Amino acid sequence: MISTLLALFVSYLKIGFFGFGGGYAMLSLIHSEVVVRNGWITNGEFTDIVAISQMTPGPIAINSATYIGYEVAGIFGSVVATVAVCIPAMTLMMLITHFFLRLEHNRYVRGVVMGMRPVVVGMIASAALLLILPHDTEGQSFIDGWSWAIFAIALLLSARKLNPILLIVASGVAGVLIYGF
Repeated sequence: MISTLLALFVSYLKIGFFGFGGGYAMLSLIHSEVVVRNGWITNGEFTDIVAISQMTPGPIAINSATYIGYEVAGIFGSVVATVAVCIPAMTLMMLITHFFLRLEHNRYVRGVVMGMRPVVVGMIASAALLLILPHDTEGQSFIDGWSWAIFAIALLLSARKLNPILLIVASGVAGVLIYGF
């Protein structure tokens, strides 16, 4: 049990330290740690966690840490993974805020920030491909024709500035109508 908790702590500490760019950019790193490296959950479960994390309050990394920690080691695993993923962000934000306010106009600092932007966009694109491309042993993806239709409609309605909460609820209702309970 202790070794499992330690593995959870190290994995989510790593995710917290190296998951730059927010939730979507972190998805490929989270997937690599929890599905590929440690095998704690399957690709299908990972996709479900991403969907649920989008509908529940809070960042994807924290929501996934809480859920995966619980799946792997119960309540203690949930607490350990959630704390581990939060430690780097809290520590770095306190340090960065302190120094950034003094250095925000420094050309080197601006250069670093500008250089990180394309990487974040690339990581978000990688996460999107991770969720779309086939994952399982048969080369099948969870995405089918109905999923593409829901995606296209949601994209169009989102571009027209429809309320995101309404989109999520409507997509859930469509999923129930199409796929059943």
